[in-house]
Parts: sequence; C-alpha cells; structure tokens
Amino acid sequence: MLEEKAGDQNGKQQGLESFSELFEASVGAVGIETGEIVKGTIVSVDTATVTVDVGYKSEGMIPVGEFTSPQGETSVAEGDSVEVLVVSTGSAGGGLVLSFRRAKEAVIWKNIEEAFNSETPIEGTVIGKVKGGLSVDLGVTAFLPGSHVEIRPPRGLDRYVGETQEYAVLKFNRARGNVVVSRKVLLEKERNVQMDKTLAVLDEGVVLEGVVKNVTDYGAFVDVGGLDGLLHVTDMSYGRITSPSERVKPGDVIKVVVLKFDAEARRVSLGMKQLQEDPWETITDRLFPGSRLQGKVVSIVDYGAFVEVEEGIEGLVHVSEMSWTTRVTHPSKVVSVNDEVDVVVLGIDQSSRRVSLGMKQATSNPWEQLPIDHPVGTQLSGTVTSVTDFGFFVNVADGIDGLVHVSDMHWTKRVSHPSEVVDKGSAVEVMVLSIDVPNERLSLGLKQVSEDPWNNMDHRYPVGCTVQGKVTNVTDFGAFVEIEEGVEGMVHVSELSTERVEDPREFINVGEVVSAQVLGLDREEKKISLSLKSAIQDGAGQVQQAASGADMGSTGSAFNLGAMLSEQLQRDAPEGEAGAEPDEQEAVAVEEATAETVAVEEAAEEVAEEVAEEAAAVEEAAVASESDEEVLDSAGDIGGEELQTVAEDIDADDEKN
Repeated sequence: MLEEKAGDQNGKQQGLESFSELFEASVGAVGIETGEIVKGTIVSVDTATVTVDVGYKSEGMIPVGEFTSPQGETSVAEGDSVEVLVVSTGSAGGGLVLSFRRAKEAVIWKNIEEAFNSETPIEGTVIGKVKGGLSVDLGVTAFLPGSHVEIRPPRGLDRYVGETQEYAVLKFNRARGNVVVSRKVLLEKERNVQMDKTLAVLDEGVVLEGVVKNVTDYGAFVDVGGLDGLLHVTDMSYGRITSPSERVKPGDVIKVVVLKFDAEARRVSLGMKQLQEDPWETITDRLFPGSRLQGKVVSIVDYGAFVEVEEGIEGLVHVSEMSWTTRVTHPSKVVSVNDEVDVVVLGIDQSSRRVSLGMKQATSNPWEQLPIDHPVGTQLSGTVTSVTDFGFFVNVADGIDGLVHVSDMHWTKRVSHPSEVVDKGSAVEVMVLSIDVPNERLSLGLKQVSEDPWNNMDHRYPVGCTVQGKVTNVTDFGAFVEIEEGVEGMVHVSELSTERVEDPREFINVGEVVSAQVLGLDREEKKISLSLKSAIQDGAGQVQQAASGADMGSTGSAFNLGAMLSEQLQRDAPEGEAGAEPDEQEAVAVEEATAETVAVEEAAEEVAEEVAEEAAAVEEAAVASESDEEVLDSAGDIGGEELQTVAEDIDADDEKN
C-alpha cells in the first residue's frame, strides 16, 4: 500500500512538472510581439507555403515565394533554421502570421543604419541603369549617382551593370524606402591612404606598378598608389603609336617610371619606353650608309614618306629619292601607309635622331646605264615633252628627259623662243651632247644633227671675195650685214667708206642691200669682218681694166675664151676620148665664156659710171678750191688707178679660163 501511495505521489509530481514546463512555455510564447524578429525552424515545405515553428502556441505559415530565388529555386528545406518577422500573433482569433522577406528587410535596414552611423562600407550589386545613375541591390534597392561611380565620372555606365562592390551609405529614409550610396567616397578614402604611402617613396626615376584608369587620345592615366599620373603617348614606345589604345587599355596593370613629379600640385609624369633600351643609342652598330632594309610606311607628308625600319627607328624617304626617272609630284602617288618597301640607308644623324632613306637606290639606276647605251655623240629619236623659255625637253628613254637649250637649236638662225622650232608632242632627232649622271642631267642638241655651215664658211666666203647682203643693224661702231640666213658680218665704221664717217646711221640704213668685201673670217668665234670701202675700191679697178680692153669686143673675147677652153678640154680628155665630139665641147665652152664676158662688161660699165660720178664730184670741189689744178690731178689719178685695176682683173680671168 505504501509503495502504491508512493507511486501515485511520484506520478502526480511528474505531472505537475510537465504542466509547469508547458505553462512556462505558454507564458514565453505569449511574450512574442508583433514586429519582433524571432528564430524558428522550418517544419514543412510544400508548393504553396512554408510552415515555421517559432515556439508559439501555433505554427506560422509563410508563402513559399519568399524563399524562391529569381531563377525559381527554393532556397530552404525542412529542418532549416531561419529568422522571421512576427506580422501577427493571432490574438484576435487568427493564426500566427510570419514573414521571411520582411525579416530579411528589417535586418538589411538595420545593417544600412549601422553602416551609415559608423561610416563603414556595405556590399551591393549593380542591377541596372536608371536616369542619372545606377540601381544597386543591397537587399533593398539603392540609388548610385553617376558622379559617385568613380573618382572621375565615367563616360559610360553600362559596363558597371552586374558588378558587386562595396559602397558607402550617403543617406537613407526607411519610411520612404530610399537609400543613396557612393563608390567615390570609398575610393577617395582608399586613395588618400595609398597616396600617403606613395608620396613617402615617390621620386623621379622610381619604378612603380600602376593600373590604367583611363585612355585618351594623347595618353593614359595610371593610378600609382592612389595618385594618378599621365603616361603620354610619346612616352609609351620609341616607335610610332597612332593611338594609345594600341598599347594599353583600362584595367591593365603596367610598370612605369616616374619622369617628373610636382609635389605641390601632385602631378606625376610617367613613362614606359624609358624602361627599355633606347634603339638610337646603338643604331650605328646595326645600320650604316648603304644598308639595304625592308620597312613599313607609317606616315606620308608632302615632302616624302616616313618608313619604320625597326621598332623605334623611322627614316625619311624624300620625294626626290623615290624614283630615278619619274618626277614624283606627291609621295602618295608612289606609296601608301602600311606599304612594305625596300629602302637603302643614305645617312644617319644619331644626335638629331634622323635617318635618310632612299627607295630608288634599291633599284638599278638607269642614268648609270645611259652613257653605256647612248654615249656622247649618239643620235637619238625622241618626243618633245615640254617647251620652256630656255629650251625644250625630249624623252629619250623610259622616264629620262634631256634638255635641248635654245642655243643648240639652230646653227645660224637666232631663235627667240623654242616654240618657233618645235611643239609639244613633236618627234625630233637629237644628238647627245653631255651626260651628268650624279646630277641626273642630259644635254641634247638639235642643230648638231645637221652639219655646221661654219665648217666650210671660209671656202664659201674666202678672204677678198665680194658678197651682197642686207643691213640688219646699225650701231655707233659700225653695221651688221646678213649675207645669208642667220649669218651676219660686221662692217666697222672705218670700213664703211673711203671717207671718214662720223655717224654710221647717217651713212647707211637698216634694210639697205650693200656689196661688201670679206676682210677676215673666224670659224671658232663665228665672226666675219666685212668692208664696204674695199668693195668700192675693188669695183673701181675692175671698171678701168674693162675700159682698156673694150676694143676687143664681146665677140672676140668670147672667141678667145672659147678657144682656150676647147683646147684645155682636148688636153684633159683621156686618150680614148680625146677626139670625142670636139664640136659639142667647144660650143659649150664658147657659150659659157660669152656669158661670163657679157657679165664682166656690164659690171665694168656700172663701176665706170660710179667712178665718173665720183670724179665729177671731185672736179666740182676743185673749182671752189684754191688749188684747182692739184685736185683735178688727184681725181685723174683715182680714176686711172681704179680703171687699170679692173682691166688687170679681166685679163687675169681670161688667162685663167
């Protein structure tokens, strides 16, 4: 009985303890308040709801959508522990209402508030681009102004979408659900810390590692430990760079050297090529005049083309060094940018960093072959390519033009302009006069193709012969007489008349036809000296001789000359032909002699008339003179001597014939 009583008492005691626990649990559950965040355990998960036990008298139901990711996957399972927000305790007769999403938002807002108050960063992901900036997911949607994306406002914002980074909270309003964040604030803080470290070691010549922040047309900005330095395009490479983007792009990590540093303005100039060996320092070890290379055309200017023969070494091919024969008006007519060309080094100026190159030197020089194929004196056929004031150019070979100077167009005729002789496009025969290979000049002659009339001028106009010509010019010292086309002789003032002539212009006129005697001839200088005075005196002598032999008659003279010529022909004829047709030969000789005699007689009569006129003039002068007798004697002597000379010349001609 005692044992049974003891057992009943123990049972009652255990019952009381279980009830006490339940009561305490009930009292604890009653302590849950609306809006409180509590921990719970997921009891079950179905397609519509997730059941969570938070230790309350009843379990709470949460829509499964609050646990579903944007990809449609449920992120929780039965038994998982989660934090939820008590939306309603169900004291009004309803069940316990919980929310996982609102609990999460509450935590997020709490974190945002703590980040704002403590100025600590909060992590978020850029989810899209909006007007004036970007949308950032912090658990709640925040706004990132475009001016706070970087330290320097970027040009485009699309590239930031999807990036997860830390941001500083500038301001927030939970009631309105607004949050404004900044990336710039954090970057500036980081930069200031790094800058202090960098400034402690920064100096010219220091090599640093930096990150390319931005690329422009003139260079790139590189972050070297919180300090942005400019890497100019000219300091990126020793070679030519069209655009800085060819060498670097944003985000690249590169090594640079400090070229200049302004501590007060905090400006840094950086260089990349300075970390490499300067190719100009050792250029003479690799290149020398005469070196033949292949290069790429990197630039074209009006006066030539720049060719890169190795990285960092460019040379100029002047427009005059592009072709041996073609006259290049502009380099673009011959080459284009990026063309591969063969060149020869002409010169190197290491101090000025200049290399002279030639393209034509890489090919055979046609000017060197020209003297071999067409030596001086060679006669060529060509086409007139251009006419100038001083001559005309003739194309005699592919791209080779020679000059015919105006002085080499005619032997005797004075050419005032080349167009009087040839026209552009005319075909001409010319002769090679000289070849200047170094200066690429070819001299040609047009008149040299024909014989120089001055070569036999002394035979055609021997000294002492009388010629007729037209006065072309009268000067103070005499007159010029053209005796044939292009051939002029000079009559000195002292040779114009037997009397003294003070002013040649009062004695003789341009266009007048005169007879003159050749006094001298210089073939080398191409000069002829003439005399009107000697011609007059010679003509007077011939008149006197003609008068003394007038009794012979024209028939007798013809008979004597014909007989003499017939006899001479008989003597000169070969033995087999000595007797052949003597009557015919004699008749021809007589006819020629008769014609000559008639001409001589006519000339004698003309001279006699001129002498008679001169004698009459002298006689009139003698009447007025005190010594009339002396003047008349002088006139008689002059006429007699001149007539005697003419007679002697006629006799000499008869004997010769």
